[in-house]
Amino acid sequence: MSTEKKERKVTIGHVFKTIIWPRRKQLFIGLFLIIISRLAGLVLPGASKYLMDEVIPNNNMQLLKWLVIAVGAAVAIQAVTSFALTQILSVEAQHLIAKLRSKVQRHIIRLPLRFFDNAKTGELVSRIMTDVEGVRNLVGTGLAQMIGGVLTSVICLGLLIYISPMMTLYVLVPVIIFGLISLKAFGKIRPIFRERGKINADVTGRLTETLGGIRVIKGFNAEAQEVKTFEDGVLRLYLNIKSSLTTTSMVTSAATLLLGLASAGIMGIGGYMIMNGELTFGDFLAFTLYLGFMIAPIVQMSNIGSQLTEAFAGLDRTEEIMNIPLEEDERKRNIQLPAIKGNVEFTAVRFAYEPGKDVVKGVSFQAPAGTMTALVGTSGSGKTTVAGLVASFLSPNSGLVTVDGQDLQQVSLSSYRSQLGVVLQDDFLFEGTIRENIRFPRPDATTEQLMQAVFAAHVHEFTDRFEDGLDTMIGERGVKLSGGQKQRIAIARAILADPRILILDEATSNLDTESETLIQESLKKLMRGRTSFVIAHRLSTIRQADQILVVEKGEIVERGQHEALMEKKGRYYELYTYQARI
Repeated sequence: MSTEKKERKVTIGHVFKTIIWPRRKQLFIGLFLIIISRLAGLVLPGASKYLMDEVIPNNNMQLLKWLVIAVGAAVAIQAVTSFALTQILSVEAQHLIAKLRSKVQRHIIRLPLRFFDNAKTGELVSRIMTDVEGVRNLVGTGLAQMIGGVLTSVICLGLLIYISPMMTLYVLVPVIIFGLISLKAFGKIRPIFRERGKINADVTGRLTETLGGIRVIKGFNAEAQEVKTFEDGVLRLYLNIKSSLTTTSMVTSAATLLLGLASAGIMGIGGYMIMNGELTFGDFLAFTLYLGFMIAPIVQMSNIGSQLTEAFAGLDRTEEIMNIPLEEDERKRNIQLPAIKGNVEFTAVRFAYEPGKDVVKGVSFQAPAGTMTALVGTSGSGKTTVAGLVASFLSPNSGLVTVDGQDLQQVSLSSYRSQLGVVLQDDFLFEGTIRENIRFPRPDATTEQLMQAVFAAHVHEFTDRFEDGLDTMIGERGVKLSGGQKQRIAIARAILADPRILILDEATSNLDTESETLIQESLKKLMRGRTSFVIAHRLSTIRQADQILVVEKGEIVERGQHEALMEKKGRYYELYTYQARI
């Protein structure tokens, strides 16, 4: 996708302002619970010192009882705080993920159609569902545990210095080295996680296409080819994960080595000090346990750091897509259309998908309210692009498209498209029932309105043969229906929408002769009183058009009604007589 060309990095300040600070209440409570839990965890090392130095040598049963009670209470506090932490932070993290997914989906669905022409469906699904998941480590227990771990380490460091400054100094050297290695590793791993998101999106996108086009794949015996393509994508993903695992395992191995050396050194120094009477056995045991409590959060922070790096990489990609301009700029498109009459006018309209390659070249015409305008011409002549400009799917590079005298580029898209109906050659049907698909533009339509559309489009002629009638499940993209049946449902959907402007792009192309005769009658009823734009290869279907525009290489080369154009014996005459012969 074109968005990948811009490398955007989310800053810590941005994340703090938009994600962490608005949830400061939950995070502060979580941090408080973690501190309580970690302080409760420090009871055991302290109790161990008294057990070795006071209870056992003196057979002090009273102190033993209090030590056991203190340790039991500390364990209970840890259990309760751990449960509360999950309920407060983990649940809030999942709530944030749900909100972010909705936010990204809402943004993507409002992007221009040209964006979707260059994007894979599966890749966008990955952007919406996967990229935002990492924030659970920012709002969930990850960040709070990291901060709590730092505080625990600081407290333990103070206790270690109190017990033995010399042993503490020896321990700090490998810990500092480990910290420097970790920082270097996390800087290296963030681009790896970013690349993983891209690869995952590519693989998901291709897989979605493969499953959607399974009939084509089987029809051309291309299963092996698709398997190879998917395996290549999975291999790229594996190599990326391998690279990140190598980096994280290096951090873990460094921790094991350095902290192991520290433990060995402490054993020697501690043993020497005990033999010289400079350290009690209880002090040595407490030092060892406190050291574990100081090191454990540091090692844990390396894992949390990896998770936070992954979260930032996902947010980088989310930020990229959220910075793509929306189809509707509310500052420019601020005119709310009332009920329109449907007067459409093109004035010197030019449009190009790529700079310098105009597809529509200075087109001008008028389509008065309630009239039918037919667009004819060879494939690739620019007919569908003109229809796309009428539908506001595209915006002209120069010139003007107006509806009732209003510049379409200044009109609120929702106020315009609520009065627009479109029937395409390969119209999209959603998985669900026939009833749900017809009701799609007007979910609140009455049963009477629904049935009027059903009868007008002759949908009842095939649904009456189904056991469940209108409640028949049609499968993904209407796979259980014939092309003609899907087309009739699409036309019924347009009839129910009751638009003022109607665009029919090869609307009868998938119909047999008998069905086409029925649908043509339905379309006449549908178009009556509405401004209609019809793209048709079968020129016999547009003889009654108020005006026929012959489009060639992005220009209108002829215009007029059927009889006049036939008398002229120009391009339209050639197209019509050629079709008549075949």
